[in-house]
Amino acid sequence: MLGWILYKSDHTLVKQEIYEIERLVSQASAHGIDIKVYTPEAFDLTVTRDDRNSVMIDGEPTPLPDFFLPRMGAGTNYFALAVIRHLERLGVHSFNSAESIDTVKDKLYSHQILAQNGLPVPKTMLVKFPVNPDLVKRQIGFPVVVKTLSGSQGSGVFLCETLNHFEDLMQMVELTNPKANIILQEFIADSRGRDLRVIVIGGRAIACMERVAEEGSFKANFSRGASVREFPMTPEVEWLAIETARVLGLEIAGVDLLFAGDHYKVCEANSSPGFEGVESCCDVDVVNEIYNFLRIRLGNFK
Repeated sequence: MLGWILYKSDHTLVKQEIYEIERLVSQASAHGIDIKVYTPEAFDLTVTRDDRNSVMIDGEPTPLPDFFLPRMGAGTNYFALAVIRHLERLGVHSFNSAESIDTVKDKLYSHQILAQNGLPVPKTMLVKFPVNPDLVKRQIGFPVVVKTLSGSQGSGVFLCETLNHFEDLMQMVELTNPKANIILQEFIADSRGRDLRVIVIGGRAIACMERVAEEGSFKANFSRGASVREFPMTPEVEWLAIETARVLGLEIAGVDLLFAGDHYKVCEANSSPGFEGVESCCDVDVVNEIYNFLRIRLGNFK
Protein backbone atom coordinates (compact mmCIF):
# COMPACT_ATOMS: atom_id res chain seq x y z
CA MET A 1 0.00 0.00 0.00
CA LEU A 2 1.36 3.39 -1.03
CA GLY A 3 0.79 6.50 1.06
CA TRP A 4 1.83 10.12 0.82
CA ILE A 5 2.34 12.62 3.62
CA LEU A 6 1.97 16.30 2.74
CA TYR A 7 4.23 18.39 4.91
CA LYS A 8 6.06 21.66 5.26
CA SER A 9 9.45 22.59 3.87
CA ASP A 10 12.32 21.38 6.04
CA HIS A 11 13.35 24.89 7.10
CA THR A 12 9.94 25.51 8.69
CA LEU A 13 9.93 22.40 10.88
CA VAL A 14 10.30 22.52 14.63
CA LYS A 15 11.51 19.73 16.89
CA GLN A 16 8.04 18.56 17.90
CA GLU A 17 6.89 18.32 14.27
CA ILE A 18 9.94 16.32 13.20
CA TYR A 19 9.09 13.74 15.87
CA GLU A 20 5.69 12.97 14.30
CA ILE A 21 7.03 12.66 10.75
CA GLU A 22 9.92 10.42 11.80
CA ARG A 23 7.53 8.15 13.71
CA LEU A 24 5.10 7.91 10.80
CA VAL A 25 7.92 7.07 8.36
CA SER A 26 9.75 4.60 10.62
CA GLN A 27 6.67 2.49 11.41
CA ALA A 28 5.10 2.41 7.95
CA SER A 29 6.88 -0.70 6.66
CA ALA A 30 5.69 -2.75 9.66
CA HIS A 31 2.15 -2.13 8.39
CA GLY A 32 2.98 -2.98 4.78
CA ILE A 33 2.95 0.69 3.79
CA ASP A 34 5.38 2.47 1.51
CA ILE A 35 5.25 6.06 2.73
CA LYS A 36 6.59 9.13 0.93
CA VAL A 37 6.84 12.66 2.33
CA TYR A 38 6.31 15.63 0.00
CA THR A 39 6.02 19.37 0.40
CA PRO A 40 3.23 21.23 -1.45
CA GLU A 41 5.87 22.91 -3.62
CA ALA A 42 6.78 19.52 -5.14
CA PHE A 43 3.36 19.22 -6.84
CA ASP A 44 2.15 20.44 -10.20
CA LEU A 45 -1.55 19.99 -10.97
CA THR A 46 -3.28 19.98 -14.33
CA VAL A 47 -7.07 20.01 -14.57
CA THR A 48 -7.81 17.68 -17.46
CA ARG A 49 -10.11 14.85 -18.51
CA ASP A 50 -7.07 12.55 -18.39
CA ASP A 51 -7.25 12.64 -14.62
CA ARG A 52 -4.84 9.84 -13.78
CA ASN A 53 -1.97 11.78 -15.34
CA SER A 54 -2.96 15.12 -13.87
CA VAL A 55 -0.63 14.99 -10.83
CA MET A 56 3.08 15.60 -11.26
CA ILE A 57 5.80 15.59 -8.64
CA ASP A 58 8.95 17.50 -9.50
CA GLY A 59 7.62 17.83 -13.04
CA GLU A 60 7.02 14.12 -13.66
CA PRO A 61 3.65 12.27 -13.85
CA THR A 62 3.35 10.12 -10.74
CA PRO A 63 1.23 7.04 -9.92
CA LEU A 64 -1.38 7.94 -7.34
CA PRO A 65 -1.15 6.62 -3.77
CA ASP A 66 -3.75 4.58 -1.90
CA PHE A 67 -4.13 7.29 0.71
CA PHE A 68 -2.98 10.76 1.57
CA LEU A 69 -2.07 12.09 5.04
CA PRO A 70 -1.92 15.90 5.27
CA ARG A 71 0.17 17.00 8.26
CA MET A 72 0.14 20.79 7.92
CA GLY A 73 -2.81 21.64 10.16
CA ALA A 74 -3.43 25.36 10.58
CA GLY A 75 -0.49 26.01 8.23
CA THR A 76 -2.40 24.52 5.29
CA ASN A 77 -2.44 27.26 2.64
CA TYR A 78 -4.57 27.56 -0.50
CA PHE A 79 -2.11 25.64 -2.68
CA ALA A 80 -1.90 22.74 -0.22
CA LEU A 81 -5.70 22.62 -0.04
CA ALA A 82 -5.82 22.57 -3.84
CA VAL A 83 -3.50 19.54 -3.87
CA ILE A 84 -5.66 17.72 -1.32
CA ARG A 85 -8.89 18.54 -3.18
CA HIS A 86 -7.39 17.40 -6.49
CA LEU A 87 -6.31 14.05 -5.05
CA GLU A 88 -9.73 13.58 -3.42
CA ARG A 89 -11.40 14.23 -6.79
CA LEU A 90 -9.23 11.47 -8.24
CA GLY A 91 -10.48 9.02 -5.61
CA VAL A 92 -7.56 9.15 -3.18
CA HIS A 93 -8.79 9.12 0.43
CA SER A 94 -7.34 11.95 2.49
CA PHE A 95 -7.03 11.60 6.28
CA ASN A 96 -8.36 14.33 6.96
CA SER A 97 -10.44 15.77 4.13
CA ALA A 98 -9.77 19.18 2.61
CA GLU A 99 -13.17 20.36 3.84
CA SER A 100 -12.53 19.40 7.46
CA ILE A 101 -9.01 20.87 7.44
CA ASP A 102 -10.32 24.14 6.03
CA THR A 103 -13.12 24.20 8.61
CA VAL A 104 -10.94 23.80 11.71
CA LYS A 105 -8.39 26.30 10.41
CA ASP A 106 -11.09 28.94 10.94
CA LYS A 107 -11.58 29.10 14.70
CA LEU A 108 -14.74 31.20 14.49
CA TYR A 109 -16.42 28.97 11.92
CA SER A 110 -15.55 25.79 13.81
CA HIS A 111 -16.99 27.30 17.00
CA GLN A 112 -20.15 28.22 15.12
CA ILE A 113 -20.52 24.59 14.05
CA LEU A 114 -19.83 23.28 17.55
CA ALA A 115 -22.33 25.69 19.13
CA GLN A 116 -24.95 24.84 16.49
CA ASN A 117 -24.58 21.19 17.51
CA GLY A 118 -25.06 21.95 21.20
CA LEU A 119 -21.46 21.53 22.31
CA PRO A 120 -20.18 23.79 25.12
CA VAL A 121 -17.74 26.42 23.85
CA PRO A 122 -16.37 29.67 25.32
CA LYS A 123 -18.38 32.76 24.38
CA THR A 124 -16.75 34.12 21.21
CA MET A 125 -16.87 37.44 19.31
CA LEU A 126 -15.47 38.51 15.95
CA VAL A 127 -13.52 41.77 16.12
CA LYS A 128 -14.29 44.66 13.82
CA PHE A 129 -12.35 47.90 13.83
CA PRO A 130 -12.69 50.30 15.48
CA VAL A 131 -13.30 48.02 18.47
CA ASN A 132 -15.99 48.98 20.97
CA PRO A 133 -14.38 48.15 24.35
CA ASP A 134 -17.61 48.74 26.26
CA LEU A 135 -19.41 46.16 24.11
CA VAL A 136 -16.61 43.64 24.75
CA LYS A 137 -16.83 44.34 28.48
CA ARG A 138 -20.61 43.76 28.49
CA GLN A 139 -20.64 40.69 26.25
CA ILE A 140 -17.51 38.83 27.34
CA GLY A 141 -15.81 40.69 30.19
CA PHE A 142 -12.18 40.73 31.31
CA PRO A 143 -9.78 39.02 31.28
CA VAL A 144 -10.38 38.20 27.60
CA VAL A 145 -8.50 35.88 25.25
CA VAL A 146 -7.49 37.42 21.90
CA LYS A 147 -6.85 35.02 19.01
CA THR A 148 -6.04 35.17 15.34
CA LEU A 149 -8.55 33.18 13.25
CA SER A 150 -5.89 30.65 12.31
CA GLY A 151 -2.97 29.50 14.42
CA SER A 152 -1.45 26.51 16.19
CA GLN A 153 0.86 25.57 19.07
CA GLY A 154 -0.23 28.67 20.97
CA SER A 155 0.81 31.16 18.29
CA GLY A 156 -1.48 34.13 17.78
CA VAL A 157 -3.08 33.80 21.25
CA PHE A 158 -2.95 36.58 23.86
CA LEU A 159 -4.51 37.14 27.26
CA CYS A 160 -5.64 40.69 28.07
CA GLU A 161 -6.12 40.92 31.83
CA THR A 162 -7.59 44.44 31.85
CA LEU A 163 -9.57 46.82 29.68
CA ASN A 164 -6.52 49.09 29.29
CA HIS A 165 -4.34 46.19 28.15
CA PHE A 166 -7.01 45.18 25.64
CA GLU A 167 -7.36 48.72 24.25
CA ASP A 168 -3.57 49.01 23.81
CA LEU A 169 -3.39 45.68 21.95
CA MET A 170 -6.33 46.53 19.67
CA GLN A 171 -4.84 49.93 18.83
CA MET A 172 -1.55 48.30 17.88
CA VAL A 173 -3.30 45.68 15.71
CA GLU A 174 -5.44 48.32 13.99
CA LEU A 175 -2.40 50.48 13.23
CA THR A 176 -0.26 47.63 11.89
CA ASN A 177 -2.90 45.46 10.19
CA PRO A 178 -6.42 46.93 10.13
CA LYS A 179 -7.66 43.97 8.05
CA ALA A 180 -6.50 41.40 10.61
CA ASN A 181 -9.05 38.71 11.45
CA ILE A 182 -9.26 38.57 15.23
CA ILE A 183 -11.65 36.80 17.60
CA LEU A 184 -12.23 37.37 21.31
CA GLN A 185 -13.05 34.55 23.69
CA GLU A 186 -14.33 34.29 27.21
CA PHE A 187 -11.49 33.51 29.63
CA ILE A 188 -12.23 30.32 31.57
CA ALA A 189 -10.54 30.98 34.92
CA ASP A 190 -10.67 27.32 36.02
CA SER A 191 -8.47 26.45 33.05
CA ARG A 192 -5.78 29.12 33.51
CA GLY A 193 -2.52 27.49 32.47
CA ARG A 194 -3.99 24.01 31.99
CA ASP A 195 -6.19 22.08 29.60
CA LEU A 196 -6.80 18.61 28.20
CA ARG A 197 -5.71 17.18 24.86
CA VAL A 198 -7.66 14.17 23.62
CA ILE A 199 -6.53 12.19 20.57
CA VAL A 200 -9.43 10.87 18.47
CA ILE A 201 -8.84 8.40 15.64
CA GLY A 202 -11.65 6.88 13.60
CA GLY A 203 -14.32 7.89 16.08
CA ARG A 204 -12.39 6.50 19.09
CA ALA A 205 -10.83 8.59 21.85
CA ILE A 206 -7.56 6.71 22.36
CA ALA A 207 -5.71 8.91 24.88
CA CYS A 208 -6.16 11.93 27.12
CA MET A 209 -3.50 14.05 28.75
CA GLU A 210 -3.53 17.12 30.95
CA ARG A 211 -1.15 19.93 29.96
CA VAL A 212 0.10 22.35 32.61
CA ALA A 213 1.82 25.57 31.50
CA GLU A 214 5.14 26.78 32.77
CA GLU A 215 4.88 29.17 35.70
CA GLY A 216 3.78 32.62 34.56
CA SER A 217 2.23 31.40 31.28
CA PHE A 218 -1.42 30.71 30.49
CA LYS A 219 -0.64 28.71 27.32
CA ALA A 220 -0.58 24.99 28.09
CA ASN A 221 1.09 23.81 24.87
CA PHE A 222 3.58 20.93 25.01
CA SER A 223 5.59 22.65 22.26
CA ARG A 224 5.95 25.67 24.60
CA GLY A 225 7.32 23.71 27.51
CA ALA A 226 4.14 22.64 29.31
CA SER A 227 4.36 19.56 31.50
CA VAL A 228 2.05 16.67 30.63
CA ARG A 229 0.45 13.79 32.48
CA GLU A 230 -2.16 11.17 31.72
CA PHE A 231 -5.72 12.19 32.60
CA PRO A 232 -8.67 9.85 33.22
CA MET A 233 -10.86 9.36 30.16
CA THR A 234 -14.18 10.11 31.82
CA PRO A 235 -17.44 9.55 29.89
CA GLU A 236 -17.88 13.33 29.55
CA VAL A 237 -14.36 13.89 28.22
CA GLU A 238 -14.68 10.97 25.81
CA TRP A 239 -18.09 12.09 24.49
CA LEU A 240 -17.05 15.73 24.03
CA ALA A 241 -13.91 14.75 22.11
CA ILE A 242 -15.60 12.18 19.87
CA GLU A 243 -18.58 14.43 19.16
CA THR A 244 -16.33 17.40 18.38
CA ALA A 245 -14.35 15.34 15.86
CA ARG A 246 -17.57 13.99 14.36
CA VAL A 247 -19.36 17.30 13.79
CA LEU A 248 -16.19 18.82 12.32
CA GLY A 249 -15.67 15.85 10.00
CA LEU A 250 -12.26 14.88 11.41
CA GLU A 251 -11.14 11.24 11.19
CA ILE A 252 -7.89 12.08 12.99
CA ALA A 253 -8.08 14.87 15.57
CA GLY A 254 -6.57 16.45 18.62
CA VAL A 255 -9.39 17.97 20.66
CA ASP A 256 -8.53 20.53 23.34
CA LEU A 257 -10.88 20.85 26.32
CA LEU A 258 -10.94 23.57 28.98
CA PHE A 259 -11.77 22.97 32.63
CA ALA A 260 -15.03 24.72 33.55
CA GLY A 261 -16.04 23.94 37.12
CA ASP A 262 -16.99 20.26 37.28
CA HIS A 263 -17.36 20.11 33.49
CA TYR A 264 -15.50 21.12 30.33
CA LYS A 265 -15.73 23.40 27.30
CA VAL A 266 -14.34 22.72 23.85
CA CYS A 267 -11.43 25.06 23.11
CA GLU A 268 -10.58 23.87 19.60
CA ALA A 269 -9.81 20.89 17.37
CA ASN A 270 -6.65 20.21 15.39
CA SER A 271 -6.56 18.32 12.10
CA SER A 272 -2.94 17.17 12.40
CA PRO A 273 -2.29 16.94 16.13
CA GLY A 274 1.14 16.46 17.59
CA PHE A 275 1.43 13.34 19.69
CA GLU A 276 4.90 13.37 21.26
CA GLY A 277 3.43 14.65 24.52
CA VAL A 278 0.67 12.02 24.55
CA GLU A 279 3.08 9.18 23.86
CA SER A 280 5.40 10.42 26.61
CA CYS A 281 2.77 10.10 29.35
CA CYS A 282 0.10 7.69 28.08
CA ASP A 283 0.43 4.00 27.27
CA VAL A 284 -0.47 4.45 23.59
CA ASP A 285 1.23 4.12 20.22
CA VAL A 286 -0.51 6.82 18.18
CA VAL A 287 1.17 5.91 14.89
CA ASN A 288 0.11 2.27 15.25
CA GLU A 289 -3.45 3.45 15.93
CA ILE A 290 -3.39 5.72 12.85
CA TYR A 291 -2.10 3.03 10.51
CA ASN A 292 -4.46 0.35 11.86
CA PHE A 293 -7.40 2.70 11.37
CA LEU A 294 -6.57 3.79 7.83
CA ARG A 295 -5.96 0.20 6.72
CA ILE A 296 -9.40 -0.79 8.06
CA ARG A 297 -10.95 2.35 6.54
CA LEU A 298 -9.50 1.45 3.15
CA GLY A 299 -10.48 -2.24 3.43
CA ASN A 300 -6.89 -3.49 3.60
CA PHE A 301 -6.89 -6.26 6.21
CA LYS A 302 -3.64 -7.98 5.25
